[in-house]
Amino acid sequence: MVFSSLLFIFRFLPIALAIYYLAPARLKNLTLFLISLFFYSWGEVRYFPVMASCILGNYLLALWLGRLKVGSRLRRAVLVLVVVFNIGMLFFFKYTDFFIQNFNALTGSSIPLLGLTLPLGISFYTFQTMSYTLDVYKGTVQPERNIIDLGAYVVMFPQLIAGPIVLYKEVAAQLKVKRGRYSLAGIDEGIGLFILGLGKKVLLANNIGALWEEIKSLGYGGVSTPLAWLGLVAFTLQIYFDFSGYSTMAIGLGKMLGFNFPENFNLPYISRSITEFWRRWHMTLSGWFREYVYIPLGGNRHGLRRQVFNLFVVWTLTGFWHGANWNFLLWGFYYFVLLTIEKLFLYDKLQKGRVWPHLYALFFIVVGWGLFAVDTGMADILTFFSRLFWPQGGTSALYFVRNYGVALLIGCICSTALPRRLYDWICSKSKLLRIAVLAAVFLVSVAYLVDSTYNPFIYFRF
Repeated sequence: MVFSSLLFIFRFLPIALAIYYLAPARLKNLTLFLISLFFYSWGEVRYFPVMASCILGNYLLALWLGRLKVGSRLRRAVLVLVVVFNIGMLFFFKYTDFFIQNFNALTGSSIPLLGLTLPLGISFYTFQTMSYTLDVYKGTVQPERNIIDLGAYVVMFPQLIAGPIVLYKEVAAQLKVKRGRYSLAGIDEGIGLFILGLGKKVLLANNIGALWEEIKSLGYGGVSTPLAWLGLVAFTLQIYFDFSGYSTMAIGLGKMLGFNFPENFNLPYISRSITEFWRRWHMTLSGWFREYVYIPLGGNRHGLRRQVFNLFVVWTLTGFWHGANWNFLLWGFYYFVLLTIEKLFLYDKLQKGRVWPHLYALFFIVVGWGLFAVDTGMADILTFFSRLFWPQGGTSALYFVRNYGVALLIGCICSTALPRRLYDWICSKSKLLRIAVLAAVFLVSVAYLVDSTYNPFIYFRF
């Protein structure tokens, strides 16, 4: 069940909110926990034990850590167990077949694949539960003794499946507030954010993404160079509006429930460097790797060579986190190289420029999405990139410009600060005008959902 579906908007959400608001104050977290379990089990009931094991395992490990003396060998051993337990669970479901395939290819073996279906949201909720237990180890949070409160944090349906990655310490205080957790102003703001996110997902991502789907159906070897670039721009816009739209909806739903989730996107395509891009794109994931991998490895405190090595580890893991495929590892290495170049000598020069840094960043961001989008093997990546950088004929781009040109232009405008400034101005001038704008976005989005069957969500597969 995705947020941008009629089932969620007109059935699940109204019923869930009504039950949550009517529940007694002392039962709010239990109600939220049960509602979220129902939401998750709607499409993944067979993998409910996986998530339950993740919650119970981290709950018990955190309690154990809380009773052990700081600095003791046993405490460090439990820390290792925390990492092995969480990463092992993620590894088993997400990466086992990848390693079997590559082992078979290297050795000529014929070990059968497990053929496991990836549990929805496992990359997100394992990171959340592990961050909670690691924070208990560091002493930045106290072990949660109420497993319902911890469970409500992990499975909270707005951010369960695709983030943003919310740290326990960011919502712990809100979980303890049973009475007065939410307000009418917060609910009103949340509804507005949800509708804006719905518009980004349905009206922009879905319409623009249809162009990339058509190009894939033509075959990467059959498109002309202009069409290859047009398709890559379409995917660049689609993945942004798809994921940022979902995150905006999640943040809005959180506010309706009385929780403040961290921002996940901040106009990443206006960046002047790749470094800035990763401070604006999927900020909760970048923050997670920075806090729980980069800084523990030493960050930039042990010289340039160690910093470069730490960056290599972080970006190898970041690429691998996105999927068990070589294109994602290549994508991670691509960004490691770009970020290292900026660290070594380029970043200061970029800060002095005005126009060219934006063009530089946007070019390499778009090219990077090519590595991300073509996930059907290295042969297809080479074919597609040969079309990008070696002028070749094929299916003309003119037909697609005529059909998708307006959508692409609107997408480009909406990836800048202009729509946000316009909406803020509307909100400051008239409440009625704000309501009219939101109502129009909602009605058009619903009309699109009624009429269209194309409603994918890219990050669900991660």
